[in-house]
Amino acid sequence: MTGHPIRLVVAGGLDRRRSTVLVRPILLVPLLIWWYVWGIVAGLATIVSWIATLVRGETPRSLHDFIAAYVRFQAHVYAYGSFTAEPYPGFFGEPGYPVDLEIDPPARQNRWVTAFRWILAIPAGIVAGILTYLLGALAVFGWIVCLVTGRLPAGMRGLNAFIIRFVSQAYAYSSFLTARYPSFGTEA
Repeated sequence: MTGHPIRLVVAGGLDRRRSTVLVRPILLVPLLIWWYVWGIVAGLATIVSWIATLVRGETPRSLHDFIAAYVRFQAHVYAYGSFTAEPYPGFFGEPGYPVDLEIDPPARQNRWVTAFRWILAIPAGIVAGILTYLLGALAVFGWIVCLVTGRLPAGMRGLNAFIIRFVSQAYAYSSFLTARYPSFGTEA
């Protein structure tokens, strides 16, 4: 396989405006509320997608696109909240954000693997959960660094991007966007 069907693209500089960094925790609140509400609907769509993928062997395009927009929005919120990206993200998971996901269209999936996907996704979910806590700790540290220096260190952005990519791939795997397991490799 050449590359993972869920890829993270990172663009933009490392400079951060101190004025927005200072109030970013407050600016995150509307994004987090919307993420929570959308997550409930995306969870229900994932159940429907699971059934449809079991029957058809492929996730229907409309469900795929809806869940993909949610996963992309989730990545945008992680990127904004961890200072990996600077501008305020949109609320609909549209492509074009400086830290963005490229998500391949629906592809055939093995029905047997799909039937047991949530069980198979448990190890990746555990790792993604641990990495999400690490991203939160890095966000607190990044907030302080960005307030003092006006920049996010390149190494920290790289680590944040790695975490966002893995967590996004894990969520995409468990929500039937892809049959490919999350990757720790750099080709992804």
